[in-house]
Amino acid sequence: MPYAPPEALLVVRGAEVAEQIEGNRETVQDIVRDAYLTHARGDSSLPHSSFLRFPDRERDRIIALPGYLGGRFRVSGVKWIASFPGNITHGLARASAILLLNDAGTGFPYACLESSLISAARTAGSATLAAEELIGGRRAGRVGFVGTGLIAEHIRRFLTELGWEIGGYRLFDTDPAAAERFAQTLRETDAPDVKAVGDVREAFSACDLVILATVAGTPHLADPQLLRHAPVVLHVSLRDLDPALIAAAQNVTDDIGHVVRERTSLHLAAERFGHQNFIDGTLADVLTGGFTRDPGRAVVFSPFGLGVLDLAVGKHVYDRVAGLGGGSPVAGFFPAG
Repeated sequence: MPYAPPEALLVVRGAEVAEQIEGNRETVQDIVRDAYLTHARGDSSLPHSSFLRFPDRERDRIIALPGYLGGRFRVSGVKWIASFPGNITHGLARASAILLLNDAGTGFPYACLESSLISAARTAGSATLAAEELIGGRRAGRVGFVGTGLIAEHIRRFLTELGWEIGGYRLFDTDPAAAERFAQTLRETDAPDVKAVGDVREAFSACDLVILATVAGTPHLADPQLLRHAPVVLHVSLRDLDPALIAAAQNVTDDIGHVVRERTSLHLAAERFGHQNFIDGTLADVLTGGFTRDPGRAVVFSPFGLGVLDLAVGKHVYDRVAGLGGGSPVAGFFPAG
């Protein structure tokens, strides 16, 4: 068969993406696990993410995450995701994104998917996978959330759908009303011992699993007592912890070369200490037995967020939607000849 552009570019809308994630979070977490292991085997190509920033708006950014993932996925493409925190005050989502998938033979893009949901799902799937592996099961005496926005909600949904046994929740947000709304959502699911708290220390103390899901741009947590009881900390927002807290904990990430940049807490720690020896391994090391947890120390998982995870989850969503005859084909998108 001669090489030719695809007959149509398939557009997959947000509602169709949501249909493939809802009720299928176990599958999403399994995909994330396989993507990590495929990347760790070297069967991937993952350039550094490219950050577009604006000289007059320090908090706003748009990020391009290109990549290729081999193994059972054999998918390439790019996620283009905007983060504009000020959107929230106008009733809009902070993040918006698209994912383009490219044909392996010709390079032509063949699908365009709404990707804020894919991005949130792979982030939450990565977090719950790390929690399960580092804790040693799907159970926690108490879970603390610092930041109760969209990503926290997606992690909550994963914990619920994956059947985690959780004895209580402590919820902190700089917007107390947001923490209380999150608390009400949990209560409606019959979650036990739910409290919105006014001091961030209460979201750490007596919590064996702590989830940091803020929009912080610089470290704001420096009290060494926060980690005194050796919790598992999912540092999803990457920039919350002072380097001193990073140094006091065991540290796991997704890819060392990616996370020690862009002013993450691990990047700041490397600059302060002049080395990266405080990083103890990757999540792939945890999955394959190459990392041993010290029960006397906190362990912090700081995932940079690899584009290959978006590609893996996006390819699964595309295959399911296209197989069901869904999506909106845009015929004649590419010029002839």
